[in-house]
Amino acid sequence: MARVLLVAAVVFATIYAFVDCVQTDSRLVRVLAKPVWLIVVLVPVLGPLVWFVAGRTDARGGRPPRRPGPTPRPPGPRGPDDDPDFLRKLRPPKA
Repeated sequence: MARVLLVAAVVFATIYAFVDCVQTDSRLVRVLAKPVWLIVVLVPVLGPLVWFVAGRTDARGGRPPRRPGPTPRPPGPRGPDDDPDFLRKLRPPKA
């Protein structure tokens, strides 16, 4: 049973590393070219381990770096209770 779990873990790690390598942007791959990494990852046990340690640029899966500075966000929708014009329409006119 332990042997089956070990083989399953190696197969899972290899598939995960291969998919991660394919999805990683080529600019963010370190040390070797991306096609070489795709071959290295297929080496059982050692390939995925080397990819996770030396191939990716960061621990988040090689996502592209964020642009510097805050990104402006459009204002979200306002609820009726936050809209002064709507609230004025609800009040009866003063006599």
